[in-house]
Amino acid sequence: MDTVLNIVVVEDHDALREVTVEALRSMGHNAVGVDCAEALADEIGAFPIDLMVIDLNLPGEDGISLTRRLRAAQPEIGIIMVTARNRINEKLSGYESGADIYLTKPTSLEELGAAVRALARRIKGYQQARPAFMLNLAALFLQGPRNGVSLSAHETAMLTVLARAPGHRLESWQLIELSGKGEADFSKHALEVQIVRLRKKLMQAGAVDQPIKAVRGLGYQLCIKITVV
Repeated sequence: MDTVLNIVVVEDHDALREVTVEALRSMGHNAVGVDCAEALADEIGAFPIDLMVIDLNLPGEDGISLTRRLRAAQPEIGIIMVTARNRINEKLSGYESGADIYLTKPTSLEELGAAVRALARRIKGYQQARPAFMLNLAALFLQGPRNGVSLSAHETAMLTVLARAPGHRLESWQLIELSGKGEADFSKHALEVQIVRLRKKLMQAGAVDQPIKAVRGLGYQLCIKITVV
């Protein structure tokens, strides 16, 4: 399979959710499941979501409302709505809320797989255009081409200021100021230790060589492009 998608299944029926997630994983995708729209917040930010499989009848916020909200926030995301409702007006409501594909239960795993493959062709173009490194400020999370890594608040602040600085370069004293301490209380050696830890996390995410390099007599420079969201 050429396109590996990050998929979240929103389904309150435990057994059906588990079977669906396992089926998607067996197809080669990264899939997780949640039992309601409210639990989705724990997955948003953990990794960039390419496709959602949403049950219409959910406890709390229903599938129509969730689909409409997701489509407004992430226009490029793929959405497959799965429900036992099969009347034409209900299908039209699903499509009008933003669903790409509307499947009626009972849905075979083969049909779901075909729907995922159909959407993957569109999503592949989005994946290719997606920045290699994305820093999520709210989640304190860096997504790279190889992996996603969690950051501390201070590490997130350091990456943010380096990513936004002219030439992605800052003097040591500017980075020391982020600690909330003066140079007398926070040595350059302590800063160097933090930079080494941050380099390791960047390389875990997929950076190569020296993602942050020391600039003699000045400070440090970020050598990869990071999109801050």
